[in-house]
Amino acid sequence: MSILNKLIAKDKSFYRVVAVVAFPIALQSLITVGVNMMDTIMVGRVGETELSAVSLANTFINIYHILCMGLSMGASVMVSRFYGMKNQLDMRKSVAIMFRLTILIASLFVLFTLFAPEMIMRIYTSEEPIIEKGVEYLRWSVVTYYLLGLSLTSTIVLRAVEKARIPLYTSIAAFFINIGANYAFIYGHFGMPKMGVAGAAVGTLIARLFEFAVICGFLFFKDDSIGFRVKDLFIKTGDLVREYVRISIPVLISDGILALGNNSVAMVIGRIGGDFVAANAVTTVVQQMSSVLTQGFSQAGSIITGKTLGEGDRERAQDQGYAFLGVGFLLGLFSAAVILLISGPVIHSYHLSEHTAGIAAQLMDAIAIIMLFQATNSIMTKGVLRGGGDTKVLMLADNVFLWVASLPLGMLAGFVLHLPAFWIYFFLKIDQVLKAIWCVYRLNSGKWIKRIKTSAES
Repeated sequence: MSILNKLIAKDKSFYRVVAVVAFPIALQSLITVGVNMMDTIMVGRVGETELSAVSLANTFINIYHILCMGLSMGASVMVSRFYGMKNQLDMRKSVAIMFRLTILIASLFVLFTLFAPEMIMRIYTSEEPIIEKGVEYLRWSVVTYYLLGLSLTSTIVLRAVEKARIPLYTSIAAFFINIGANYAFIYGHFGMPKMGVAGAAVGTLIARLFEFAVICGFLFFKDDSIGFRVKDLFIKTGDLVREYVRISIPVLISDGILALGNNSVAMVIGRIGGDFVAANAVTTVVQQMSSVLTQGFSQAGSIITGKTLGEGDRERAQDQGYAFLGVGFLLGLFSAAVILLISGPVIHSYHLSEHTAGIAAQLMDAIAIIMLFQATNSIMTKGVLRGGGDTKVLMLADNVFLWVASLPLGMLAGFVLHLPAFWIYFFLKIDQVLKAIWCVYRLNSGKWIKRIKTSAES
């Protein structure tokens, strides 16, 4: 069978099933990115210093976001597999372990943010005005760690049991709540104080409170697919911890390494100059917008692969893996086209200097090329291969491509060769290209399909 035929699913209902799972997730991701975009646009109208400060402060907060994604995606692999087995007890145990780790990590971030906000900002920049505004934003963001962590992890495990609608509707409502709160607190409307950067943090806090109340309320008191209740936070999980660690901790480490890599990229960018930081803040939002479909299909890949393997059908899972590879290639082309189409209007929507706008345009071109490869490797690494339980190998791959290729080449391009912004960014993200190529070989080997034990077998 030719590789082209493998990339097209034999069972045409496959695409309908994938779309049903992927599009609500993608739409929710789009709304989340929309909130971030409105934050940057609204803060950007206050000034470039404020825009850079919020962007860099959120880079640190995103470490926590990514760690929560790692915890919940690891749990999602197990929940989707146990969902296919109709094993509700082990689903509840997996979720309980996930919540305990989420609360622990949130507490660590709260302490660090409370007692060392200036140190955090100095990791990314040496420009005092940006540091001052960033510290102000971080101080108002402390409470959001718990709210974000619990609502995000709840959302992802609900998706694993095909309950994506409640989180989706909640995110739509939170989008408008965030915009309204930003408008009130950033600019001082509706009788509220004019808070600038701090107002953006307050708006985010209000939206997070709403998300937490609705999503966690649904999981704890209403959902019957997992059947998790508040008392299950204290359920005995010792017989499943080892398997959870084997599957989920490599995902957490892998995503943690990704967070560190993204922060190292931010450190490189922050030391090139404030105009580069502001330009990157604009382009980051565009990259996120163009990849929302990819995120949806990535999580669909993990959920569907896990459920198929839970039902015991390895051959069908392998065929689905090739079909997801084909979907990834098409989404990469689509994402690149979207970036090139909207880059100009988006850049002009910000109050940027001519020099900063020029840098942003170069970054947009680089991101368009990177997305051709990133869409494919994201659907495979964060979707199919992860759903197959291949988490240890994925952790190793993330390490090698990031620390051996991307960061050394990016630093060489920026600090030694002083190349144009296009090439600096391209080399900082070259791991996306290399991983896309590697994923094809890993999928073809069939070694990515791993067995997951139940608590009864442990």
